[in-house]
Amino acid sequence: MLSKEKSLNLSISFGVFLFVLFFQPFQLRHFDSNNLLVFVAGLAAIVFLILVIIRTFIPLLLVKYGAVDEESNIPAFLSGFIMLVVTSLSFIFYLRYVGNVSMSFYNVIKVILICLIPVVASRLYDVISELKQQNRMLILEKQSVYEKMGKLEEDQLNRTIEFGSEYGSENVSLVIADIFLVKSADNYVEIVHKQDDVFHKKLIRNTMKNIELQLRPYSNFVRCHRTSLVNIQHFERLNRNHASQWLKLKGFDEQIPVSRQYLLRLKERLHSLKG
Repeated sequence: MLSKEKSLNLSISFGVFLFVLFFQPFQLRHFDSNNLLVFVAGLAAIVFLILVIIRTFIPLLLVKYGAVDEESNIPAFLSGFIMLVVTSLSFIFYLRYVGNVSMSFYNVIKVILICLIPVVASRLYDVISELKQQNRMLILEKQSVYEKMGKLEEDQLNRTIEFGSEYGSENVSLVIADIFLVKSADNYVEIVHKQDDVFHKKLIRNTMKNIELQLRPYSNFVRCHRTSLVNIQHFERLNRNHASQWLKLKGFDEQIPVSRQYLLRLKERLHSLKG
């Protein structure tokens, strides 16, 4: 943290040095080139010293003597105002008594504007740092949520679900993770599942709508076609040609059609699965 502050202070000071050297907002013609460099370096040194005092030294003192805790900071507007006032007064004194520059109202305004550079630059740095920190925290929270969701989904996948026929004549119990595909077959629904590395198909007299409602609590199932409902945990790839699109599931040779009506929802689910 201190090394970053040091780099920031040096960068801002060097920026002020270059600005004054190249634009020469004050009458410094009485200096030769070498003395001019030394004089302008003095302005940069003032900026660096004030930045160190206000941004590093004073906060450390306040923490040391218990005025604030380590997580507290001097309010941004207050530190910025103090920095602007102290830097401006130091510049005016240095220009007047070291550089023999007449301190007219116009020159004072230029001093204040130049002294706004470290204030604005340091504030921008703080804001960007805070945003980066918040972004890192959000990423960690997101990862934590995904991990929790993954554990919940894993628990769900290991559950057994029972499918029944419309008239209750037969019931089929299957582990959620073993189900690959559900598709309509006239007045029946065909459930493709895998057991002992072998695919099996179960026909039950029911409707796709009823089966979809039964599987709705399990987020890994998504409708990809009016005739097909897939378990995206077994997704391998999405294929397309000029006329149609279809899904390929791991180890399953059959092409599963994908209609435009369900394509966007399918892609969203696949994206969340990868996330």
